[in-house]
Amino acid sequence: MVLATILQEVDIEEKIKNAPDSSYEIGVFIGSMLPFVVLVVIAYLIYRHHKNKIKNE
Repeated sequence: MVLATILQEVDIEEKIKNAPDSSYEIGVFIGSMLPFVVLVVIAYLIYRHHKNKIKNE
């Protein structure tokens, strides 16, 4: 697991520095935030599912 984390580490500042234009910066920002947002949504859906399951019992 640690090996996968090290391999996936991305230097965002270097990508932005080498960006061809400003729209690339927006894409890098969205791409870096997307995994976090997806995990938050999944956690909320699991929470809601279990809350409703307990309520119906």
